[in-house]
Amino acid sequence: MEVEEKSKHTWDKINQWEVELEILKTIINKTDLVETNKWGGIVYTYNNKNIIGIGGFKNFFTIWFFYGVFLKDDLNVLVNANEGVTKALRQWRFTSKSEINEKQILKYIKEAIENEKNGLSIKPERKPELVSTLLENEFKSNNILNEAFQKLSLSKRNEFTEYIELAKKDETKLTRIDKIIPMILSGVGLNDKYKK
Repeated sequence: MEVEEKSKHTWDKINQWEVELEILKTIINKTDLVETNKWGGIVYTYNNKNIIGIGGFKNFFTIWFFYGVFLKDDLNVLVNANEGVTKALRQWRFTSKSEINEKQILKYIKEAIENEKNGLSIKPERKPELVSTLLENEFKSNNILNEAFQKLSLSKRNEFTEYIELAKKDETKLTRIDKIIPMILSGVGLNDKYKK
């Protein structure tokens, strides 16, 4: 029985942009970027840092610049795909291969690489620590539990706290606290089993 070789997936929601995405790949391959596969699509890196990605959607295909907010954008082609949410990522959208201009695309990519070399980036905002009064009360009577909880990462602590606080009734919250105590004492996060 023959084993089928898995091919790299190109992000193309409805598989209508195959030719156009291959043209973009040919242009990108003229740079120092390294092609990788992340999040189900093609991403290009420089020194293991994400610089650009390419993909196809229903009405357009695109190059997205992970830190496009720092690009000069002389052509005024970059858009924020999720205004108010996306901080740094910008897309250059195309609706036909006739819109692809190799010289212009290379200029934007080279600027993105230079920005990476110069360390231009946006650090993710740190989420505040969530608080559960019932869990805090448990800590007051169980110092070992409190110490184990504090050793967990902020994201794991927030997962536990959110799990408790999403319950509407105090009885349910207390039941959830009883359930997570062994996990906290073992240093295991609430969702660790899903992160493998």
